[in-house]
Amino acid sequence: MTDPAPLARRLGLFDAIAIGVGSMVGAGVFASFAPASAVAGAGLLIGLAIAAVVAFCNATSSAQLAAQYPTSGGTYIYGRERLGEWPGFLAGWSFVIGKTASSAAMALVFAAYVAPAGYTELVAVLAVALLTTVNYFGITRTASLTKVLVTAVLAVLLIGVVLGLTGSSGPAVGKLGSFTENGWHGILQSAGLLFFAFAGYARIATLGEEVVRPKRTIPRAIVSALGIALLVYTVIALTLLSVLGPELLASSSAPLVDLVVASGHSWASPLMRIGAGLAALGALLALIAGIGRTSLAMARHDDLPSYLTAVHPRYSVPHRAEIMLAAIVCVLVLVVDLRDAIGFSSFGVLLYYLVANVSAYTQDSQHRRYPKVLQIVGSIGCVVLIATLPATSIVVGTVVVVLGVTYRLGRVRRLFT
Repeated sequence: MTDPAPLARRLGLFDAIAIGVGSMVGAGVFASFAPASAVAGAGLLIGLAIAAVVAFCNATSSAQLAAQYPTSGGTYIYGRERLGEWPGFLAGWSFVIGKTASSAAMALVFAAYVAPAGYTELVAVLAVALLTTVNYFGITRTASLTKVLVTAVLAVLLIGVVLGLTGSSGPAVGKLGSFTENGWHGILQSAGLLFFAFAGYARIATLGEEVVRPKRTIPRAIVSALGIALLVYTVIALTLLSVLGPELLASSSAPLVDLVVASGHSWASPLMRIGAGLAALGALLALIAGIGRTSLAMARHDDLPSYLTAVHPRYSVPHRAEIMLAAIVCVLVLVVDLRDAIGFSSFGVLLYYLVANVSAYTQDSQHRRYPKVLQIVGSIGCVVLIATLPATSIVVGTVVVVLGVTYRLGRVRRLFT
């Protein structure tokens, strides 16, 4: 049996940064702040800082590992190489199922902002089909479209911030209340929910087999993308809280639209909706690419069906994995709830990065770029944030992980009997 075909190295530093920023900004700005405000009020700013610290630790672990193992699969591969097959499977399974739910959520965010009433699910399905087609024709097209989307979204967010802070209604600073009014459990829970917004840098590591000069490019791209996203989140969070206040933000299904309306610039609502739609498309585009590559890596090691190891001979993409993913996401958009999906995705991604931190801790001095204390802080942070997620997210996430373990046990027994 011949070895599976490799993917082509076509992505430069700017391409990788754009994919990381596009993955994070779309999810975070338009989906995470409302549920975080609901549990923490103004304390979501502290939650954002905590999430950023954990994300930074995780990002440095991912960067350090990606430099040593520049291949598709991200922490699925790192866990296998450093800790063994089962930790690797746990990471890969957690990533695939969590990010598949995120894909459905992003498709629904896009449709919620741009679709006519009654056509939300149809438009969401069409978005998934369109972006899967873009990914099918090559990773360079994915990167090019992502750069266009990121540029447009950042421009819209800048306009929203300027309009919000210079509007006629004046700031709502007096409505903020105490940062710890909802207690530290609420703050930590908001950090777990907001961590969902930082998880996009994982997409860079999962594309490791397609990045030019990966040992140099991947670490720089991961840290750069995370820094850009944190700056954007901080500015947006401060603006939303100062204009809307925690209560209105918590109940908002479209925070950026409510921001311009509250500031007396209702004319800008369509622009914010377009920006939200583009951001969701950017996140969905990168999600499809990242999940496809992780599925490819898992299939190469017999943790998913070997049918998914196929790489298109012309476009050099895991086309079967991406098509199967698209079909599953299209089914999920009919039943998924956005806020539940955020918690469920955070559960899976935090498990994924727990494996990454432990894996990075085991690396020798030759491959070490960052001190071990960062991996210790990152591991503890992942465990704490998992424990403070909504109970439904923990229960559903645990059940899905158990199903994955059961599936692999059955598959291992078939392979060795």
